Amino acid sequence: MNEKHNIDFSGYACPIPKTDYENILLAHGSGGKLTHQLIGKMFLPQFRNELLEPLHDGAVFEMGGRKLAFSTDSYVVNPIFFPGGNIGELAVNGTVNDLAMCGARPMYLSAAFIIEEGLPLEDLWKVVLSMQEAARQAGVLLVTGDTKVVDRGKGDKIFINTSGVGIVEDGVEISPKRIRPGDKIIVNGDIALHGIAIMSLREGLEFETVISSDTAPLNGLVDTMFRASRNIHVLRDPTRGGVATTLNEIAEQANLGIEMTEEAIPIPDEVRGACEILGLDPLYIANEGKLLAFVPSDEADTVLAAMRSHPLGAKSAIIGEVVDKHNGTVVMKSKIGGTRVVDMLTGEQLPRIC
Repeated sequence: MNEKHNIDFSGYACPIPKTDYENILLAHGSGGKLTHQLIGKMFLPQFRNELLEPLHDGAVFEMGGRKLAFSTDSYVVNPIFFPGGNIGELAVNGTVNDLAMCGARPMYLSAAFIIEEGLPLEDLWKVVLSMQEAARQAGVLLVTGDTKVVDRGKGDKIFINTSGVGIVEDGVEISPKRIRPGDKIIVNGDIALHGIAIMSLREGLEFETVISSDTAPLNGLVDTMFRASRNIHVLRDPTRGGVATTLNEIAEQANLGIEMTEEAIPIPDEVRGACEILGLDPLYIANEGKLLAFVPSDEADTVLAAMRSHPLGAKSAIIGEVVDKHNGTVVMKSKIGGTRVVDMLTGEQLPRIC
């Protein structure tokens, strides 16, 4: 029984890829560094393929002679009702926007509901009606779905997963590989509204002006942009992790630098005030009705004018440009003339935000 055996473990690998943490943290869902570490070490190596590899808002592929985009997302926002929206319309708009960021025209959605026992039927009805209206506004059809109910205390009111399929028209190619030095970066309006709307409600903060979520379907705005130019290089919606994390993702994927101009970034005064009270940086706060567009410098003014002609782009602004230095890094030129590195989100500023 005490006999020793010499076993060669050289052909084996640890069944669970180790990170700096033994258990899942809320920060693993932040969209920041820990999310990227989780995806890069646990999920991507197991499922790696050419469609997944770009790690975009959705997969783009050809089928039957048409180019399609496919995306999925889950929504666990707390509370489920908030100024400017609720979890239902957020779920529809979120997947519509992910498809639009692939350059696709959203067509069909699925919806899966995980409902906790005890949820008032009136609340569920409000969520369903808001989803119906959001789908109507976005011009999409909800064509399939699923419903599950879990024991009281085993969920948190309601979680929703939505998936979607859209058509990518000829001549549209959205990819960080297309980014070039000199590209201008455009945002379609005030940032950080969604995250602050949620956090203000949780903390019981009151302001002279109610801060409402910016949740909205962006496919109409994207259509307007494509009519102005098919030469848009990248589209991305800065949801979890905010503008700063999204720009870091793109800079890393493109292997180029990004420079932002602080005073050009549209941030409402009430959002600045809330961030000061809560100790948060608006650059890292989630948005649900904003996009970032990378456009060649000689077409930036044309695209900007088109965006400003649309209701969801009236406050559009050029906030930075792509540079061929400090590759993979985002820096910001401050109002006083200095520069600072704007890193990817570390930790979790606002859990359960979408």
